[in-house]
Amino acid sequence: MEKLVYEFMGTDRGNCSTAIVGKNASVTGKVLLAHNEDDTAAVVQTHLVPRIKHKPGTVITFADGKAVIPQVEETYAYYWSEVRCEGGISFADGFVNEWGVAVVTNACRPSKDATGSHSDNREVYGLGYAIRRLVAERAKTAREGVQVIAKLVEEFGYFSSRSYQVVDKDEAWVVQVPKGFNVVAKRVPDDHVYYMPNWYTIHHVDFNDPDNYYASPNLVPHAIEQGWYTPAVEGDWSDFDFAVTYQEGEMAKYNILRARNAWRILKGLELETEEELKVFSRKAEKKYSADDLKQVMRAHYLGTPDDETDGLTKNPHRGYYSPLTICNPMTVESSVVEFNEDINLTRMLRAAPRGCACPYTPWYPVALTRVPKGYSWMTPQASQAAHFYVDDAELVYDPGKAFWAFKIIQYFTEFDYKGTHEKVEAEIAKLEAAWELEKDAVEGAYKALKAVDEATAKEYLTQYTCAQAQKAWDWANYMVSKLGEERIIENCKVWGDDEEFN
Repeated sequence: MEKLVYEFMGTDRGNCSTAIVGKNASVTGKVLLAHNEDDTAAVVQTHLVPRIKHKPGTVITFADGKAVIPQVEETYAYYWSEVRCEGGISFADGFVNEWGVAVVTNACRPSKDATGSHSDNREVYGLGYAIRRLVAERAKTAREGVQVIAKLVEEFGYFSSRSYQVVDKDEAWVVQVPKGFNVVAKRVPDDHVYYMPNWYTIHHVDFNDPDNYYASPNLVPHAIEQGWYTPAVEGDWSDFDFAVTYQEGEMAKYNILRARNAWRILKGLELETEEELKVFSRKAEKKYSADDLKQVMRAHYLGTPDDETDGLTKNPHRGYYSPLTICNPMTVESSVVEFNEDINLTRMLRAAPRGCACPYTPWYPVALTRVPKGYSWMTPQASQAAHFYVDDAELVYDPGKAFWAFKIIQYFTEFDYKGTHEKVEAEIAKLEAAWELEKDAVEGAYKALKAVDEATAKEYLTQYTCAQAQKAWDWANYMVSKLGEERIIENCKVWGDDEEFN
Protein backbone atom coordinates (compact mmCIF):
# COMPACT_ATOMS: atom_id res chain seq x y z
CA MET A 1 0.00 0.00 0.00
CA GLU A 2 2.72 2.50 0.95
CA LYS A 3 4.55 1.93 -2.35
CA LEU A 4 1.33 2.37 -4.32
CA VAL A 5 0.42 5.60 -2.57
CA TYR A 6 3.91 7.02 -3.00
CA GLU A 7 4.31 5.95 -6.59
CA PHE A 8 1.00 7.23 -7.90
CA MET A 9 -0.06 10.03 -5.58
CA GLY A 10 3.45 11.33 -5.23
CA THR A 11 3.86 11.71 -8.97
CA ASP A 12 0.28 12.86 -9.64
CA ARG A 13 0.04 10.23 -12.34
CA GLY A 14 -3.74 10.40 -12.34
CA ASN A 15 -3.63 14.15 -12.88
CA CYS A 16 -7.44 14.58 -12.90
CA SER A 17 -9.54 16.14 -15.68
CA THR A 18 -11.28 19.52 -15.87
CA ALA A 19 -13.58 21.06 -18.46
CA ILE A 20 -15.16 24.54 -18.41
CA VAL A 21 -17.82 26.17 -20.55
CA GLY A 22 -17.98 29.98 -20.69
CA LYS A 23 -21.32 31.57 -19.84
CA ASN A 24 -22.14 32.54 -23.43
CA ALA A 25 -21.49 28.97 -24.59
CA SER A 26 -23.73 27.41 -21.92
CA VAL A 27 -27.41 26.53 -22.16
CA THR A 28 -27.84 28.03 -18.69
CA GLY A 29 -26.26 31.38 -19.57
CA LYS A 30 -23.84 30.81 -16.70
CA VAL A 31 -20.48 29.09 -16.46
CA LEU A 32 -20.30 25.29 -16.29
CA LEU A 33 -17.48 23.43 -14.53
CA ALA A 34 -16.70 19.69 -14.61
CA HIS A 35 -13.94 17.88 -12.73
CA ASN A 36 -12.72 14.31 -12.18
CA GLU A 37 -10.51 13.88 -9.14
CA ASP A 38 -7.97 11.06 -9.60
CA ASP A 39 -6.22 9.57 -6.58
CA THR A 40 -5.24 6.11 -5.39
CA ALA A 41 -6.56 4.15 -2.39
CA ALA A 42 -8.67 7.08 -1.19
CA VAL A 43 -12.09 7.73 0.31
CA VAL A 44 -14.20 10.88 0.03
CA GLN A 45 -16.36 12.68 2.55
CA THR A 46 -18.13 16.05 2.44
CA HIS A 47 -18.28 18.92 4.94
CA LEU A 48 -19.89 22.28 5.51
CA VAL A 49 -17.62 24.81 7.19
CA PRO A 50 -19.28 27.96 8.63
CA ARG A 51 -18.03 31.51 8.65
CA ILE A 52 -15.43 31.99 11.38
CA LYS A 53 -14.17 35.19 13.01
CA HIS A 54 -10.48 35.23 13.93
CA LYS A 55 -8.62 37.26 16.55
CA PRO A 56 -6.03 39.80 15.39
CA GLY A 57 -2.60 38.23 15.02
CA THR A 58 -3.95 34.75 14.29
CA VAL A 59 -1.85 32.73 11.86
CA ILE A 60 -2.60 29.51 9.97
CA THR A 61 -0.27 26.68 9.01
CA PHE A 62 -0.72 23.45 7.06
CA ALA A 63 1.02 20.15 7.73
CA ASP A 64 2.45 19.82 4.22
CA GLY A 65 4.13 23.24 4.05
CA LYS A 66 6.26 25.55 6.16
CA ALA A 67 4.40 28.79 5.39
CA VAL A 68 3.04 30.69 8.40
CA ILE A 69 0.15 32.65 6.94
CA PRO A 70 -1.58 35.61 8.62
CA GLN A 71 -5.27 34.85 9.04
CA VAL A 72 -7.96 37.25 7.82
CA GLU A 73 -10.49 38.77 10.20
CA GLU A 74 -13.33 36.52 8.99
CA THR A 75 -13.29 33.48 6.72
CA TYR A 76 -16.25 32.64 4.48
CA ALA A 77 -18.41 29.54 4.75
CA TYR A 78 -17.85 26.76 2.23
CA TYR A 79 -18.76 23.29 1.03
CA TRP A 80 -15.72 21.00 1.13
CA SER A 81 -15.26 17.69 -0.64
CA GLU A 82 -12.39 16.00 1.17
CA VAL A 83 -10.24 13.20 -0.25
CA ARG A 84 -8.61 11.16 2.50
CA CYS A 85 -5.82 8.64 1.97
CA GLU A 86 -2.82 7.15 3.69
CA GLY A 87 -0.42 9.95 4.61
CA GLY A 88 -2.83 12.64 3.43
CA ILE A 89 -2.85 14.39 0.07
CA SER A 90 -2.15 18.02 -0.81
CA PHE A 91 -3.91 18.41 -4.14
CA ALA A 92 -7.26 16.64 -4.22
CA ASP A 93 -10.00 18.50 -2.34
CA GLY A 94 -12.71 20.57 -4.02
CA PHE A 95 -14.49 23.62 -2.63
CA VAL A 96 -17.54 25.79 -3.35
CA ASN A 97 -17.93 28.74 -1.01
CA GLU A 98 -20.93 30.78 0.12
CA TRP A 99 -20.39 33.27 -2.72
CA GLY A 100 -20.57 30.55 -5.35
CA VAL A 101 -16.81 30.47 -6.01
CA ALA A 102 -15.50 26.99 -6.84
CA VAL A 103 -11.89 25.82 -7.02
CA VAL A 104 -10.41 22.59 -8.42
CA THR A 105 -6.93 21.75 -9.63
CA ASN A 106 -4.88 19.57 -11.98
CA ALA A 107 -1.27 18.47 -11.93
CA CYS A 108 1.02 19.93 -14.60
CA ARG A 109 4.25 18.24 -13.57
CA PRO A 110 7.07 18.82 -13.97
CA SER A 111 7.88 22.51 -14.06
CA LYS A 112 11.33 24.05 -13.96
CA ASP A 113 12.82 24.93 -10.58
CA ALA A 114 15.46 27.60 -10.11
CA THR A 115 17.17 25.41 -7.49
CA GLY A 116 17.53 22.56 -9.96
CA SER A 117 15.56 20.24 -7.69
CA HIS A 118 13.24 17.59 -9.15
CA SER A 119 11.47 17.04 -5.81
CA ASP A 120 8.68 19.03 -4.19
CA ASN A 121 11.42 21.09 -2.53
CA ARG A 122 9.28 22.00 0.48
CA GLU A 123 12.25 23.43 2.34
CA VAL A 124 12.43 26.27 -0.18
CA TYR A 125 8.76 26.75 -1.11
CA GLY A 126 6.16 26.96 1.63
CA LEU A 127 2.74 26.35 0.05
CA GLY A 128 0.86 23.32 -1.22
CA TYR A 129 -2.56 22.35 0.14
CA ALA A 130 -3.22 25.81 1.56
CA ILE A 131 -4.11 27.52 -1.70
CA ARG A 132 -7.48 26.05 -2.57
CA ARG A 133 -8.83 26.23 0.97
CA LEU A 134 -7.73 29.84 1.37
CA VAL A 135 -9.42 30.72 -1.93
CA ALA A 136 -12.64 29.24 -0.54
CA GLU A 137 -12.21 31.18 2.70
CA ARG A 138 -11.26 34.54 1.19
CA ALA A 139 -12.67 35.08 -2.33
CA LYS A 140 -16.06 36.56 -3.21
CA THR A 141 -15.45 36.15 -6.96
CA ALA A 142 -13.27 34.03 -9.21
CA ARG A 143 -11.24 37.15 -10.01
CA GLU A 144 -10.61 37.66 -6.30
CA GLY A 145 -9.56 34.02 -6.13
CA VAL A 146 -6.81 34.74 -8.64
CA GLN A 147 -5.62 37.59 -6.43
CA VAL A 148 -5.62 35.33 -3.37
CA ILE A 149 -3.47 32.74 -5.14
CA ALA A 150 -1.05 35.31 -6.55
CA LYS A 151 -0.54 37.04 -3.20
CA LEU A 152 0.13 33.74 -1.40
CA VAL A 153 2.50 32.30 -3.99
CA GLU A 154 4.47 35.51 -4.45
CA GLU A 155 5.03 35.76 -0.70
CA PHE A 156 5.52 32.14 0.40
CA GLY A 157 6.41 30.14 -2.73
CA TYR A 158 4.77 27.01 -4.11
CA PHE A 159 6.20 23.49 -4.20
CA SER A 160 4.11 21.79 -6.90
CA SER A 161 3.39 22.38 -10.61
CA ARG A 162 -0.34 22.84 -11.19
CA SER A 163 -3.25 24.52 -12.86
CA TYR A 164 -5.99 25.94 -10.63
CA GLN A 165 -9.43 26.53 -12.07
CA VAL A 166 -11.25 29.22 -10.08
CA VAL A 167 -14.82 29.68 -11.25
CA ASP A 168 -17.96 31.62 -10.43
CA LYS A 169 -21.23 32.11 -12.29
CA ASP A 170 -19.83 34.74 -14.65
CA GLU A 171 -16.10 34.09 -15.00
CA ALA A 172 -13.71 31.15 -15.15
CA TRP A 173 -10.03 31.77 -14.49
CA VAL A 174 -7.16 29.37 -15.01
CA VAL A 175 -4.18 30.00 -12.73
CA GLN A 176 -1.04 28.09 -13.68
CA VAL A 177 1.62 27.86 -11.01
CA PRO A 178 5.14 26.44 -11.45
CA LYS A 179 7.44 25.69 -8.54
CA GLY A 180 8.63 28.98 -7.13
CA PHE A 181 7.19 32.42 -6.44
CA ASN A 182 5.32 33.23 -9.67
CA VAL A 183 1.92 32.64 -11.22
CA VAL A 184 0.20 33.39 -14.51
CA ALA A 185 -3.55 33.48 -15.02
CA LYS A 186 -5.89 33.72 -17.99
CA ARG A 187 -9.67 34.06 -18.15
CA VAL A 188 -11.59 31.54 -20.22
CA PRO A 189 -13.43 33.59 -22.88
CA ASP A 190 -17.19 33.67 -22.37
CA ASP A 191 -17.86 32.03 -25.75
CA HIS A 192 -15.19 29.32 -25.37
CA VAL A 193 -14.94 25.78 -24.04
CA TYR A 194 -11.85 24.70 -22.12
CA TYR A 195 -10.22 21.35 -21.34
CA MET A 196 -7.16 20.89 -19.14
CA PRO A 197 -4.69 18.34 -20.63
CA ASN A 198 -2.61 18.39 -17.41
CA TRP A 199 0.07 20.42 -19.12
CA TYR A 200 0.59 24.16 -19.02
CA THR A 201 -1.62 25.75 -21.67
CA ILE A 202 -1.17 29.47 -21.13
CA HIS A 203 1.18 30.54 -23.91
CA HIS A 204 0.94 34.20 -24.96
CA VAL A 205 0.43 36.62 -22.08
CA ASP A 206 -1.00 40.08 -22.73
CA PHE A 207 0.62 42.13 -19.98
CA ASN A 208 -1.55 45.13 -20.95
CA ASP A 209 -4.89 43.32 -20.52
CA PRO A 210 -5.62 42.98 -16.78
CA ASP A 211 -9.25 42.14 -17.51
CA ASN A 212 -8.20 38.81 -19.00
CA TYR A 213 -4.66 38.10 -17.75
CA TYR A 214 -2.56 38.26 -14.62
CA ALA A 215 1.21 37.69 -14.42
CA SER A 216 3.45 37.98 -11.37
CA PRO A 217 5.80 40.98 -11.72
CA ASN A 218 8.82 38.66 -11.57
CA LEU A 219 7.48 35.96 -13.89
CA VAL A 220 9.46 37.03 -16.96
CA PRO A 221 12.53 38.58 -15.24
CA HIS A 222 12.98 35.33 -13.29
CA ALA A 223 12.85 33.28 -16.50
CA ILE A 224 15.40 35.58 -18.15
CA GLU A 225 17.67 35.39 -15.13
CA GLN A 226 17.55 31.58 -15.17
CA GLY A 227 18.28 31.42 -18.89
CA TRP A 228 14.92 29.84 -19.65
CA TYR A 229 13.83 32.72 -21.90
CA THR A 230 15.68 35.30 -23.95
CA PRO A 231 13.59 38.00 -25.67
CA ALA A 232 14.20 38.37 -29.40
CA VAL A 233 14.35 42.12 -28.75
CA GLU A 234 15.72 43.22 -25.39
CA GLY A 235 13.00 44.72 -23.24
CA ASP A 236 10.23 43.43 -25.53
CA TRP A 237 8.37 40.47 -23.99
CA SER A 238 5.81 40.04 -26.75
CA ASP A 239 7.35 36.69 -27.74
CA PHE A 240 7.23 35.29 -24.18
CA ASP A 241 5.49 31.88 -23.99
CA PHE A 242 4.78 30.83 -20.42
CA ALA A 243 4.09 27.14 -21.12
CA VAL A 244 7.20 26.69 -23.26
CA THR A 245 9.34 28.63 -20.80
CA TYR A 246 8.29 27.04 -17.51
CA GLN A 247 7.24 23.49 -18.46
CA GLU A 248 9.86 20.75 -18.32
CA GLY A 249 9.90 17.31 -19.92
CA GLU A 250 7.49 15.74 -22.39
CA MET A 251 3.71 15.46 -22.28
CA ALA A 252 2.75 11.98 -21.05
CA LYS A 253 0.89 9.59 -23.36
CA TYR A 254 -2.13 9.31 -21.05
CA ASN A 255 -2.53 13.11 -21.05
CA ILE A 256 -2.25 13.21 -24.84
CA LEU A 257 -5.03 10.62 -25.05
CA ARG A 258 -7.19 12.49 -22.57
CA ALA A 259 -6.92 15.77 -24.42
CA ARG A 260 -7.53 14.11 -27.79
CA ASN A 261 -10.67 12.37 -26.61
CA ALA A 262 -12.03 15.34 -24.69
CA TRP A 263 -11.82 17.50 -27.81
CA ARG A 264 -13.43 14.71 -29.85
CA ILE A 265 -16.45 14.94 -27.58
CA LEU A 266 -16.50 18.69 -27.08
CA LYS A 267 -15.73 19.82 -30.62
CA GLY A 268 -15.77 16.75 -32.87
CA LEU A 269 -12.10 17.29 -33.66
CA GLU A 270 -9.50 14.69 -34.56
CA LEU A 271 -6.33 16.24 -33.17
CA GLU A 272 -2.98 14.64 -33.84
CA THR A 273 -0.17 17.02 -32.91
CA GLU A 274 0.75 17.87 -29.34
CA GLU A 275 0.56 21.57 -30.16
CA GLU A 276 -3.10 21.19 -31.14
CA LEU A 277 -3.77 19.36 -27.87
CA LYS A 278 -2.15 22.10 -25.80
CA VAL A 279 -4.48 24.86 -27.01
CA PHE A 280 -5.87 26.79 -24.03
CA SER A 281 -9.52 26.89 -25.15
CA ARG A 282 -11.63 26.83 -28.31
CA LYS A 283 -14.55 28.90 -29.53
CA ALA A 284 -17.85 27.12 -29.01
CA GLU A 285 -20.10 26.48 -32.00
CA LYS A 286 -23.04 25.30 -29.90
CA LYS A 287 -24.50 25.68 -26.43
CA TYR A 288 -23.21 23.10 -23.97
CA SER A 289 -25.10 21.46 -21.13
CA ALA A 290 -24.14 19.49 -18.05
CA ASP A 291 -24.87 16.32 -20.02
CA ASP A 292 -22.13 17.23 -22.51
CA LEU A 293 -19.64 17.57 -19.69
CA LYS A 294 -20.76 14.35 -18.02
CA GLN A 295 -20.01 12.60 -21.31
CA VAL A 296 -16.44 13.91 -21.15
CA MET A 297 -15.96 12.94 -17.51
CA ARG A 298 -17.24 9.41 -18.22
CA ALA A 299 -15.09 8.91 -21.32
CA HIS A 300 -13.37 5.55 -21.91
CA TYR A 301 -12.68 6.23 -25.62
CA LEU A 302 -15.00 3.39 -26.70
CA GLY A 303 -15.48 3.25 -30.46
CA THR A 304 -12.59 5.62 -31.17
CA PRO A 305 -9.13 4.86 -32.59
CA ASP A 306 -7.90 5.01 -28.98
CA ASP A 307 -10.25 2.22 -27.83
CA GLU A 308 -8.05 -0.62 -26.56
CA THR A 309 -10.79 -2.80 -25.06
CA ASP A 310 -11.10 -5.30 -27.95
CA GLY A 311 -14.86 -5.08 -27.91
CA LEU A 312 -14.94 -4.81 -24.12
CA THR A 313 -13.11 -8.09 -23.65
CA LYS A 314 -10.70 -5.84 -21.73
CA ASN A 315 -11.84 -3.43 -19.02
CA PRO A 316 -11.60 0.18 -20.28
CA HIS A 317 -10.32 1.27 -16.88
CA ARG A 318 -7.21 -0.83 -17.49
CA GLY A 319 -4.62 -0.77 -14.71
CA TYR A 320 -2.49 1.77 -12.91
CA TYR A 321 0.44 1.25 -15.29
CA SER A 322 -1.58 1.71 -18.50
CA PRO A 323 -2.52 4.90 -20.40
CA LEU A 324 -5.30 6.07 -18.11
CA THR A 325 -8.58 7.18 -19.66
CA ILE A 326 -10.48 10.27 -18.47
CA CYS A 327 -12.64 8.03 -16.29
CA ASN A 328 -10.15 5.59 -14.79
CA PRO A 329 -9.27 3.38 -11.79
CA MET A 330 -7.95 6.38 -9.87
CA THR A 331 -11.10 8.52 -10.19
CA VAL A 332 -12.53 8.99 -6.69
CA GLU A 333 -15.06 11.74 -7.39
CA SER A 334 -16.64 13.34 -10.43
CA SER A 335 -18.72 16.50 -10.43
CA VAL A 336 -20.38 18.97 -12.76
CA VAL A 337 -21.32 22.39 -11.36
CA GLU A 338 -24.11 24.45 -12.90
CA PHE A 339 -23.69 28.00 -11.62
CA ASN A 340 -26.78 30.17 -11.21
CA GLU A 341 -27.63 33.84 -10.83
CA ASP A 342 -29.17 32.90 -7.49
CA ILE A 343 -26.17 31.53 -5.59
CA ASN A 344 -28.35 29.14 -3.58
CA LEU A 345 -29.41 27.46 -6.83
CA THR A 346 -25.82 26.59 -7.74
CA ARG A 347 -26.32 22.90 -8.53
CA MET A 348 -23.62 20.29 -8.26
CA LEU A 349 -24.12 16.96 -10.02
CA ARG A 350 -21.96 14.67 -7.93
CA ALA A 351 -20.76 11.09 -8.43
CA ALA A 352 -18.28 9.31 -6.18
CA PRO A 353 -16.16 7.41 -6.91
CA ARG A 354 -16.79 7.36 -10.69
CA GLY A 355 -19.40 8.77 -13.02
CA CYS A 356 -19.50 5.65 -15.18
CA ALA A 357 -20.70 3.49 -12.28
CA CYS A 358 -22.55 6.07 -10.16
CA PRO A 359 -25.37 8.49 -10.91
CA TYR A 360 -24.62 12.22 -10.96
CA THR A 361 -26.79 13.14 -8.00
CA PRO A 362 -28.07 16.74 -7.64
CA TRP A 363 -26.74 18.64 -4.64
CA TYR A 364 -27.19 22.34 -3.83
CA PRO A 365 -23.90 22.97 -1.97
CA VAL A 366 -24.32 26.70 -1.27
CA ALA A 367 -27.83 26.31 0.13
CA LEU A 368 -27.00 23.30 2.31
CA THR A 369 -27.47 23.65 6.06
CA ARG A 370 -26.21 20.09 6.75
CA VAL A 371 -24.47 17.26 4.95
CA PRO A 372 -26.61 14.27 3.91
CA LYS A 373 -26.47 11.41 6.40
CA GLY A 374 -23.66 8.93 5.73
CA TYR A 375 -21.66 11.26 3.49
CA SER A 376 -19.26 12.35 6.25
CA TRP A 377 -17.91 10.62 9.34
CA MET A 378 -15.88 13.39 10.99
CA THR A 379 -16.54 16.99 11.93
CA PRO A 380 -14.91 19.59 9.68
CA GLN A 381 -12.66 20.66 12.53
CA ALA A 382 -11.48 17.10 13.16
CA SER A 383 -10.93 16.54 9.43
CA GLN A 384 -8.87 19.70 9.06
CA ALA A 385 -6.67 18.66 11.96
CA ALA A 386 -6.28 15.08 10.71
CA HIS A 387 -6.22 15.61 6.94
CA PHE A 388 -2.58 14.51 6.74
CA TYR A 389 -2.92 11.98 9.57
CA VAL A 390 -5.48 9.50 8.27
CA ASP A 391 -6.32 6.44 10.36
CA ASP A 392 -6.01 3.22 8.33
CA ALA A 393 -9.45 2.20 9.59
CA GLU A 394 -10.99 4.96 7.46
CA LEU A 395 -9.79 3.23 4.29
CA VAL A 396 -11.53 -0.07 5.03
CA TYR A 397 -15.02 -1.02 3.85
CA ASP A 398 -17.73 0.41 6.10
CA PRO A 399 -21.42 -0.12 5.23
CA GLY A 400 -22.33 2.93 7.31
CA LYS A 401 -20.57 5.24 4.84
CA ALA A 402 -22.30 6.08 1.57
CA PHE A 403 -19.00 6.15 -0.33
CA TRP A 404 -18.57 2.40 0.07
CA ALA A 405 -21.97 1.51 -1.39
CA PHE A 406 -20.92 3.17 -4.65
CA LYS A 407 -17.44 1.68 -4.40
CA ILE A 408 -18.97 -1.81 -4.34
CA ILE A 409 -20.77 -1.06 -7.63
CA GLN A 410 -17.41 0.00 -9.03
CA TYR A 411 -15.89 -3.30 -7.90
CA PHE A 412 -18.66 -5.23 -9.67
CA THR A 413 -17.80 -3.49 -12.92
CA GLU A 414 -14.10 -4.13 -12.44
CA PHE A 415 -14.69 -7.87 -12.10
CA ASP A 416 -16.98 -7.99 -15.14
CA TYR A 417 -17.24 -4.71 -17.04
CA LYS A 418 -18.69 -6.25 -20.20
CA GLY A 419 -21.37 -8.11 -18.28
CA THR A 420 -22.39 -5.24 -15.99
CA HIS A 421 -21.82 -1.84 -17.54
CA GLU A 422 -24.90 -1.74 -19.80
CA LYS A 423 -27.17 -2.68 -16.90
CA VAL A 424 -25.58 -0.11 -14.60
CA GLU A 425 -25.65 2.62 -17.24
CA ALA A 426 -29.33 1.94 -18.02
CA GLU A 427 -30.30 2.29 -14.37
CA ILE A 428 -28.18 5.43 -13.98
CA ALA A 429 -29.88 6.96 -17.03
CA LYS A 430 -33.32 6.42 -15.45
CA LEU A 431 -32.30 8.16 -12.24
CA GLU A 432 -30.65 11.09 -13.96
CA ALA A 433 -33.57 11.57 -16.36
CA ALA A 434 -35.99 11.70 -13.43
CA TRP A 435 -33.85 14.30 -11.66
CA GLU A 436 -33.76 16.47 -14.77
CA LEU A 437 -37.52 16.26 -15.13
CA GLU A 438 -38.11 17.49 -11.59
CA LYS A 439 -35.43 20.20 -11.62
CA ASP A 440 -37.70 23.07 -12.72
CA ALA A 441 -40.36 22.16 -10.16
CA VAL A 442 -37.83 21.92 -7.34
CA GLU A 443 -36.23 25.25 -8.17
CA GLY A 444 -39.64 26.84 -8.69
CA ALA A 445 -40.70 25.73 -5.21
CA TYR A 446 -37.48 27.17 -3.78
CA LYS A 447 -38.16 30.54 -5.44
CA ALA A 448 -41.70 30.64 -4.07
CA LEU A 449 -40.43 29.91 -0.58
CA LYS A 450 -37.62 32.43 -0.89
CA ALA A 451 -40.13 35.17 -1.65
CA VAL A 452 -41.46 34.56 1.87
CA ASP A 453 -38.36 33.47 3.80
CA GLU A 454 -34.89 32.62 2.45
CA ALA A 455 -33.97 30.41 5.40
CA THR A 456 -37.00 28.21 4.75
CA ALA A 457 -36.13 28.07 1.07
CA LYS A 458 -32.57 26.94 1.84
CA GLU A 459 -33.90 24.30 4.21
CA TYR A 460 -36.12 23.05 1.37
CA LEU A 461 -33.09 22.62 -0.90
CA THR A 462 -31.22 20.94 1.96
CA GLN A 463 -34.03 18.44 2.46
CA TYR A 464 -34.16 17.82 -1.27
CA THR A 465 -30.40 17.25 -1.49
CA CYS A 466 -30.45 14.90 1.49
CA ALA A 467 -33.35 12.93 0.00
CA GLN A 468 -31.62 12.53 -3.38
CA ALA A 469 -28.33 11.56 -1.73
CA GLN A 470 -30.20 8.86 0.18
CA LYS A 471 -32.01 7.78 -2.99
CA ALA A 472 -28.67 7.36 -4.75
CA TRP A 473 -27.33 5.33 -1.81
CA ASP A 474 -30.45 3.13 -1.85
CA TRP A 475 -29.97 2.70 -5.59
CA ALA A 476 -26.40 1.48 -5.04
CA ASN A 477 -27.58 -1.13 -2.52
CA TYR A 478 -30.33 -2.18 -4.92
CA MET A 479 -27.87 -2.54 -7.79
CA VAL A 480 -25.63 -4.84 -5.76
CA SER A 481 -28.58 -7.19 -5.23
CA LYS A 482 -29.75 -6.83 -8.83
CA LEU A 483 -26.37 -7.60 -10.36
CA GLY A 484 -25.82 -10.49 -7.98
CA GLU A 485 -29.21 -12.07 -8.70
CA GLU A 486 -28.78 -11.65 -12.44
CA ARG A 487 -25.42 -13.40 -12.27
CA ILE A 488 -27.02 -16.34 -10.42
CA ILE A 489 -29.65 -16.62 -13.17
CA GLU A 490 -26.96 -16.47 -15.85
CA ASN A 491 -25.04 -19.20 -14.06
CA CYS A 492 -28.16 -21.36 -14.05
CA LYS A 493 -28.48 -21.01 -17.81
CA VAL A 494 -24.83 -21.87 -18.36
CA TRP A 495 -25.15 -25.04 -16.32
CA GLY A 496 -28.55 -25.97 -17.71
CA ASP A 497 -30.18 -26.06 -14.29
CA ASP A 498 -32.60 -23.22 -14.84
CA GLU A 499 -35.48 -25.71 -14.84
CA GLU A 500 -36.82 -27.43 -11.75
CA PHE A 501 -34.37 -30.05 -10.40
CA ASN A 502 -35.45 -33.66 -11.07
